[in-house]
Amino acid sequence: MNPLAKQLNETLERENRYVYEMLSQLGKSIYFPKEGILSQSAEAKSKAKTFNATIGIALEGGQPMHLKVIQDTLSAYAPKDIYEYAPPAGKPELRSAWKRKMLEENPDLNNKLIGNPLVTNALTHGLSIAADLFADVGDSVIYPDKNWENYELTFEIRRGARIVNYPLYNEQGTFNAEGLREAILAQKSKGKAIVVLNFPNNPTGYTPGAQEGKEIVAAIKEAADAGINVVVITDDAYFGLFFEDSLQESLFGQLADLHPRVLAVKVDGATKEEYVWGFRVGFITYAGQSEALLSVLEQKTMGIIRATISSGPHPSQTFVLHALNSPEFKVQKQEKYEIMKGRANRTKELLDSGKFDDVWGYYPFNSGYFMCLKLKTVDAEALRVHLLDQYGVGTIALGTTDLRVAFSCIEEVNLEELFNLIYQGVKDLEAAATGK
Repeated sequence: MNPLAKQLNETLERENRYVYEMLSQLGKSIYFPKEGILSQSAEAKSKAKTFNATIGIALEGGQPMHLKVIQDTLSAYAPKDIYEYAPPAGKPELRSAWKRKMLEENPDLNNKLIGNPLVTNALTHGLSIAADLFADVGDSVIYPDKNWENYELTFEIRRGARIVNYPLYNEQGTFNAEGLREAILAQKSKGKAIVVLNFPNNPTGYTPGAQEGKEIVAAIKEAADAGINVVVITDDAYFGLFFEDSLQESLFGQLADLHPRVLAVKVDGATKEEYVWGFRVGFITYAGQSEALLSVLEQKTMGIIRATISSGPHPSQTFVLHALNSPEFKVQKQEKYEIMKGRANRTKELLDSGKFDDVWGYYPFNSGYFMCLKLKTVDAEALRVHLLDQYGVGTIALGTTDLRVAFSCIEEVNLEELFNLIYQGVKDLEAAATGK
């Protein structure tokens, strides 16, 4: 094992041996090289006042070389903030700005020890980093039966982990904290569990209420008290889009100092929160019991980034930083929130009208981009294809009964027409099945 990795592991064992035990074999082996191109280039950047011939970029006239046809479209930004490599951990100013935003929007984090967010190439990359660091072959990764399908690729296909599902909803139509509890406690013989919490949930658009949140945290603490090391990843892709009386903060805040056997990892980003999907700017943040522990996790994360993408794109980090620092940012974001809330409320109004009750129900939703219909009479995939071919309407089929509808991308005035067409599609298939 590389001496740097060994040193990081020794520090982690000293600070919290449970977190050390949570690491995958890759997580234990990874490190960020302190002697190499990046470290020597960083040193040269501060000291090489005559000539700096270290990093692999081209300079011209004292600034990064660039093409006028590109710079003309980006003229509001200095070349140094666009063309140079961003550091592996991300643009320092952006990391600080995102942490300020996180603390402001999550008061539960007050007086909690958390690291500086590291920039990822959006949320999938952040989840992939967490999988690399903590998931080994056979480790159990626990998340609900209604989930984002990329989790399977990230944890099971790439890392060989074993997926454990539990029903998202209980009989009361609220979050199934008891199902989560049972799934974690079932890992007692393994002594380790990785839990993914995704609120607002994709595909259902559900966020638990305050009491449900307490039950989730209690279930995780009970597992830790029982001797299970629990890595809890809060996938906060749609954070902030809370439209009703649900949790208004990430559970990362309540989990941050819950138990020495619990490691809280927050994966979030500007992607959905700031409506910049193509920018691919996300973050991964750790909570811990000491600065030394957080430093080790940061170094290992930087090692994963260096070994995979080297660093994230600089221009989009600069754009997001500019937005966060803009005095108009909060006002403009609130305007978009109101639009999204209007679409969610109109969707629920239409579904509660009774007009469609003969062909579908719907799963509880109160947040995010999506909701799911629960079809009563036709197959979801058959309906999806029919809607696409007959009416030019795109939806997502999940299993045999569930149809995901993204109200986020439909203007409020068009929502009634959308659901009328889906309803007509069901009726078409019913008629075809009965020969009428």
